[in-house]
Formats: sequence, structure tokens, C-alpha cells
Amino acid sequence: MSDVTANQPHGTPTWIDLGVPDLEQAMDFYGALFGWEFDVGPAEMGHYTMCLLRDRRVAAMAPNPDTATTCWWNVYLAVDDCDEAAKRIADEGGAVLAEPVDVVNQGRMAIVRDPVGAHLGLWQGREHIGSEVVGEPGAVLRHDLATPMPGPAREFYPAVFGLTLDRDEDLPELDRTALRRPDGHEVAGILATPGAPGSAWTTTFEVADVDEAVRLVTEAGGACDGARTAVRGRTAVVTDPFGARFAVTSRTR
Repeated sequence: MSDVTANQPHGTPTWIDLGVPDLEQAMDFYGALFGWEFDVGPAEMGHYTMCLLRDRRVAAMAPNPDTATTCWWNVYLAVDDCDEAAKRIADEGGAVLAEPVDVVNQGRMAIVRDPVGAHLGLWQGREHIGSEVVGEPGAVLRHDLATPMPGPAREFYPAVFGLTLDRDEDLPELDRTALRRPDGHEVAGILATPGAPGSAWTTTFEVADVDEAVRLVTEAGGACDGARTAVRGRTAVVTDPFGARFAVTSRTR
């Protein structure tokens, strides 16, 4: 298990959230799948609901009746200065969709789009540092930007966040580039997906048993395109009952 107790370094994925048309159904689904418990927020905060593992924050969900906006988990990257990062994104060919704003005393955030069309959030943490558990069953394992235009993405993220690129030699059948912080830690990947209709950040959660997770997903109204075994473990891409797409992986130990 890995607990996070301070703000993640600049450029590191630090938080995820999801809009859902039915919060109760979503809590039933993700609670059964990941063992999460939930802290439903007040109405004045849009019932923004914290998803908890071992009483620590791992993600959030909120009611959103506009199902056109609920097709993915939203990924937020940690930034030291939200305003400066948003400006740099615009300077490097991205777009600022929602200007930086304070979220009470929790932090400062913005919503942006990169040059290949993928949406992401920026989070400058204060009292809320982001996900407090990572890299264990029920928590986020990794994030990848899947895009048919990897070239511009591989220029943009190092320029904005000071990351470096490293070809992923563990998966030679894929055109995947690891994004690394200056300390060498891999924070995410850029995966070339020729022919895909667009670009999006995708989240992979760790589970103890992928086949059991697939069973739980399908029994609860989700779907799966089949599990497979790879170098790093067994994995499956699934969708929840509302169409949000993500991956589940059990790592080879």
C-alpha cells in the first residue's frame, strides 16, 4: 500500500473525479468493485462525494444529469502554481476551458485542453492534497493519454510540466512513451492509438483479481471487452453502467 500525505510534485496526476447521472447507483457499483466507502457532500457543494479506501480519499463523484459529459474519469495534474500552469498551457498550444479558481480552502483548480484535444484538470492543493492512497487494490495505479496524435502530445507535456520522455520497452508491441519527473519517477504515459476518434486521458485502477473484477462489473450493469495477460500483469478495459471507460489491472508480483 502507498499513502500520500503531501501535495504531489508538479506534473504528477493527483486526483480524479466523475460526473454520474445516478449517484446512488454509482456508489453501489464502485463500492462493490473497489471496496470504497463514501462521504456525500452537502447540497451547496453539489453533493460532491468523496470515495474512501481505508478512510482515505482516493477519488470523487458528483451527480451530473448531462450524460454527454460522463464518459470518462477526469484526471487532474498537480501544479505548483495553477495560474502560471494555465498560462503556460495556452502559450504551448493548449486551451484554458475554465479559468483558475479557488475551491474554498481546499485548493485552486482549472480545466484545460491539450493540443491533441484531451481534457484535464490542474490542481494546486492546499487542505486537499488529492488522492491519499495510490498503487494498491481499490486505488489508482496509473494514467495514460491515448491519442492518435502522439507527436504533439510528446512535445506539449514536457514543455508545460518539465517532464521527460522514455520509450516503454516493456511493451514493445505498443507505441507507448513514459512521462517521467526530473527525479526519474514515471507519472503517466502517452499511448499512440492510430485511427482512434479522439484523445483522452484514461485511468487504470489496481485490483486483486481482474477476472473477479470483470464479473462484478458485468453483474452490476457495466461491460468489458475481455481480459488479457501482459508483461506487467492481467488487465481489462471496462465501462461502468453510465459509459465511463477505465481499466483494471492485477499486477504480477
